[in-house]
Amino acid sequence: MAFRLKLVPDHTTFDFFKHQFLTFGFSVAMVLASVVLVLTMGLNLGIDFRGGTTIRTEADQTEPVDIGAYRSAIAPLDLGDVLITQVYDPNFRADQKVVTIRIQAQDGQEAISPDTQAKVLEALQTVNKDIKIVATESIGPKVSGELIWTAVWSVLAAVFAILVYIWMRFEWQFSVGAVAALVHDVTVTIGIFSLFQFKFDLSIIAALLTILGYSINDTVVVFDRLRENLVKYKKMPLRDVMNLSVNETLSRTVMTSGTTLLALIALLVLGGDVIRNFVFAMTWGVIVGTYSSVFVAKNIVLFIGLDRNKEKKDPAEQFFDKSDVAAD
Repeated sequence: MAFRLKLVPDHTTFDFFKHQFLTFGFSVAMVLASVVLVLTMGLNLGIDFRGGTTIRTEADQTEPVDIGAYRSAIAPLDLGDVLITQVYDPNFRADQKVVTIRIQAQDGQEAISPDTQAKVLEALQTVNKDIKIVATESIGPKVSGELIWTAVWSVLAAVFAILVYIWMRFEWQFSVGAVAALVHDVTVTIGIFSLFQFKFDLSIIAALLTILGYSINDTVVVFDRLRENLVKYKKMPLRDVMNLSVNETLSRTVMTSGTTLLALIALLVLGGDVIRNFVFAMTWGVIVGTYSSVFVAKNIVLFIGLDRNKEKKDPAEQFFDKSDVAAD
């Protein structure tokens, strides 16, 4: 006998609008609080956005590089944000180990001083006496500022593209609801990073873009079912049709979010410090994205209202309608 795991019954009748003003008000409060946090506390910008110096080291050794040992050796120097990455290249010799060390810009300096470089080298040589610095380069505040604006425009461009897609695929009311949910997800995620002062760098921008894609996918599933039900239940009140649509897609939503969270939580616990902030952003984004798909996007559509007589048909439906007319 086959066994099927069911996190949600096949047929549910939850009233997702029972506390609609409470849930929507909570969402608005979270967005406003996030904006206030960013304006007052700011973000703990990483090297990508603050500028800094990249030191490239090389050592002759056959054993694997211990990144943890490198980090422990440099930690007493109190240089702030430090990223350590091993460089892999098929052209390297088997005993040639190359590592890049990115150190944030120090107060009043665009690049770390030669004295600081010497201290870094001395600290690293306690791990391996053969380590030497082969190259050094710095990222100034101008380049960092350009990266900040590039990151901002990339997120805005993604939101605008989603707005246009939803508008073309459904109705403009759906696009407003979807974009409101996306703005909610991104703003609240940034607010969490401001509240806890987690490092905010380009990897977090990548996480935000991924959250946008995940959230809109979940929203589109609900909207697709809603559009089908609007045609199927022409006399049913809009609120009831929306409740029915969310209940019919609830099992899919819970299973998708649940399995995604299982993988992310494993990475969050076992992935280490290098990817922890990125995975945290993704984990929080999946949770808040699922919430906004159910409690924000559809609420906006309900508040705006829909013209039930002008529902867009799916292209396949339009094709079959024309075929029926031709056959007649």
